[in-house]
Amino acid sequence: MPAHRSEDEDKPCRACSDFKTWAKSQNKTTLNTPNKVAPVKPADCPLDKDDLGRSTWGFLHSMASYYPDKPTRRQAEDMSKFFNIFSQFYPCEPCALDFQEDIKKHPPKTDSRDHLAQWLCERHNTVNRKLGKPLFDCSKIHERWRDGWKDGSCD
Repeated sequence: MPAHRSEDEDKPCRACSDFKTWAKSQNKTTLNTPNKVAPVKPADCPLDKDDLGRSTWGFLHSMASYYPDKPTRRQAEDMSKFFNIFSQFYPCEPCALDFQEDIKKHPPKTDSRDHLAQWLCERHNTVNRKLGKPLFDCSKIHERWRDGWKDGSCD
């Protein structure tokens, strides 16, 4: 059993559900009832699956875009270890298991900044494809996560 599983296996996992689904499972609201308003999650609540995913991808992409152009052998090994350890402890178990399988098939490419950033973008697009979300143009990865858009909108 993964170390991050809750003791109460029947209790819905916030990190594995979006807020509305989680709130429904807690009987806090019924969205299909007339005159009921969808719940608004206060900003200081635990992250739900969507918040966690956005935050995590933002962190990982930023980390990859600031990774050394020419990492030492130790840095490359450590980054590869990081992704393998990360996949074991990600709070959403189905997401963690899925990522573990994906990186077994496609191990981290840690020999350069560009290779790591492209590898991560491909992994993210694998998830986006499964979720029916738009794919990101991986040629713009550093523009998005390090340099800012060429149109100056981030300046």
